Amino acid sequence: MKPSPPPLLLVLGGINMDLLTYSPRFPQAGETVVGTRFLTYAGGKGANQSVAAARMGAKAAMIGRVGDDLFGPQLIQGLRDSGVDVSGVGGSPGASSGIAVINIDASAQNRIIQVPGANHACGEAELRQVMRRLPQASALLLQLELPLELTLAAAQAAHNQGKLVMLDPGPARPLPDSLYRCCDVITPNETEAAALVGFPVGDLASAGRAAQVLLARGARCAVIKLGRQGAWFATPNEQGHVPAFPVAAVDSVAAGDAFNGALAVLLAEGCSLSEALRWAAAAGALAVTKVGAQDSMPWRAEVAGLLGSQ
Repeated sequence: MKPSPPPLLLVLGGINMDLLTYSPRFPQAGETVVGTRFLTYAGGKGANQSVAAARMGAKAAMIGRVGDDLFGPQLIQGLRDSGVDVSGVGGSPGASSGIAVINIDASAQNRIIQVPGANHACGEAELRQVMRRLPQASALLLQLELPLELTLAAAQAAHNQGKLVMLDPGPARPLPDSLYRCCDVITPNETEAAALVGFPVGDLASAGRAAQVLLARGARCAVIKLGRQGAWFATPNEQGHVPAFPVAAVDSVAAGDAFNGALAVLLAEGCSLSEALRWAAAAGALAVTKVGAQDSMPWRAEVAGLLGSQ
């Protein structure tokens, strides 16, 4: 029997250069803390998820923009080297590439300041790229690093064509119900979920309540990512807890992007939600064992190996 071709996943989202600082703890207001290390890595939630999907075996096509600074060519080449189709990545003259300044403490937690740069210049040109590729695509992955009007228009187009629409709602902001109604899967972490629903989310009980709010707004599946506590998922017909895999965490940056990329690929391949979530949890766990964003996205064989060892 001839094997099925890998699914095509479109990723419309942010492309950033991540500037990482490491320190024993985060500084208080007005305080200087001496750091231990500084690194630069290619990142951006959209770009990270395109790499995650490519490494999981999908055909991943990135749609977005970089600036005309020294970071732009580096960011495009990094995606290309990971097997991502970058024909939909444009340039924005006179704008900087997006950057994210990421502070990481000794417990591997992170705090991020993002400067969108060229990402916020995305608009009609990127929507045309989405429309051109949608007929051949299995899924569209979205985040909130681009103008909301563009994200909504792309989600509506994909939804109208019956494509899987996955939204990672970060950086968190209020969303119109029309966007929720386009989402087959919405995947906030606990901070993003709290911002969306208006109450604290930090354990399985509160995650369960948050998931029900997101379903009531129109999403067909809500997955609340809870870090070391795993994830909680809910659909109109089922709900449950996906445990985290025990690993030695080094850097939690982009773990959620690894999770999303794997989840989208497995769902596009036709796996059940529960099986896809197991793969996603394993991918997210492997990502925290490595430093950086795109560099930490695991390969499919690594994820399979972790699943097989449990």
